[in-house]
Amino acid sequence: MFSRMLINIPFTIFMLFTIFFFSETLPSYAGGPTELVKQTVDKVIEILKDKELKKPHKTEERRVALRKAIDERFDYEEMAKRSLGIHWAKRTPQERKEFVSLFTGLIERSYINKIERYSDETILYISESIDLDYSVVRTKIITKRNIEVPIDYRLHKSANQWKVYDISIEGVSLVSNYRNQFNRIIRTHSYDELVKRLKTKKDEILFEEKA
Repeated sequence: MFSRMLINIPFTIFMLFTIFFFSETLPSYAGGPTELVKQTVDKVIEILKDKELKKPHKTEERRVALRKAIDERFDYEEMAKRSLGIHWAKRTPQERKEFVSLFTGLIERSYINKIERYSDETILYISESIDLDYSVVRTKIITKRNIEVPIDYRLHKSANQWKVYDISIEGVSLVSNYRNQFNRIIRTHSYDELVKRLKTKKDEILFEEKA
């Protein structure tokens, strides 16, 4: 049961990063959360279209540029905090710093190469809603097979900037999915075991319960 749950995570982040490709805007919200998300999309598209960066010896340079563009819009610290849930409060400042770094690397290490493989999905920006310092940008990805997949970005204001702290794919929250996994590992084993797995696992199925 646990292993089957984990398989959803690679799909979720794949769909998350697939959204940073050739996109089609419906309503436009200048200066709002939707426009800021679109700005990130445009930066990634520009990098992917750069003929110089497509050259094999430019792979690392291209990936650094992609990470920089994406990192500008995502609040990995907030995502990591929410993913760790109730266990965050028990961590020391040093442990929190380490966990945020590992969590960020978890996403970047496993999925940055998928950004480079796909480029012909269509993205529709459907709507946005704002409630004080929180907002939701609702989008829809149209796959090659003409399948529609709703993707919602949840943002909050951090240092007076809109930053993404969660993504929902077909109603399934990325943060909640990770929180369930992390909580299970900590309760079954320990926090140290979670950190160990984050440091050592490099394949797409990130965690496996030992038999």
